[in-house]
Amino acid sequence: MKLKDLDKITGALDSTPSMPVLFLGHGIPMNAIEENEFVKGFRKVSSEIALPKAVLCVSAHWETRGTLVTAMEKPRTIHDFGGFPQELFEVQYPAPGSPELAQKVKDLIKSTDVHLDDKWGLDHGAWSVIRHMYPDADLPVIQLSLDHTQGPRYHYDLAKELVKLRDKGVLIEGSGNMVHNLRMVAWSKLNEQYAYDWANEANDRMKQYILNGNHDRLINYSKQGKEFQLSIPSPEHYLPLLYTLALQKDSDVIELFNDQPVAGSLSMTSVKIG
Repeated sequence: MKLKDLDKITGALDSTPSMPVLFLGHGIPMNAIEENEFVKGFRKVSSEIALPKAVLCVSAHWETRGTLVTAMEKPRTIHDFGGFPQELFEVQYPAPGSPELAQKVKDLIKSTDVHLDDKWGLDHGAWSVIRHMYPDADLPVIQLSLDHTQGPRYHYDLAKELVKLRDKGVLIEGSGNMVHNLRMVAWSKLNEQYAYDWANEANDRMKQYILNGNHDRLINYSKQGKEFQLSIPSPEHYLPLLYTLALQKDSDVIELFNDQPVAGSLSMTSVKIG
């Protein structure tokens, strides 16, 4: 696509200084209502960046066949979990949607046909972190789904098509966890900074690759050894990281925050790019 075509698509949004891109380790749903160092980290990072015009979130918790983007005026708050206190199910995050931004996302992505969705809403991968960053729920929020039929390179390349939005005041967030193996969670150590050796090794190598700009190894994570295989038994919590990295510009500074393990097999490591 030519630059002039991109300008036509995003013309309704005024140009802004380039927004950063965030990958947020969202952890367990209880982070939505607890006061801990992780939610303090979410608030801190939002205070360090310009107020966006809208938020586009790629969440681990919306997997689809094909690529969809939420296009309703008032997305519902989805409580897509079980076994937690009633207080968590009562949380509502009534942020508006943006059918106009959804249409722009559809138009920008040329590698596949993006479908406008009017059924999903905001799942906990989105609202559990965004509510700490923008508690007034007054910014438009839309979600882009993960096509579970596609591999990591596909997702990385698709994300690159969204880079123009960074210069239109849109904050793009990936929400997942770099290390996420629920079957091996050490529940007795849920409130400790504890990681299995393989989780530490994988997380440290991921951070090294991120800071060195070695995206190819992160895209080809399945070839990085048993530590990565244990840390990423399924891709949905990892892929939002690739959406974030794909939007990196040469001039961007990379910062890590919330860089701690949880319960042996989870990593809260988050990334700010730009």
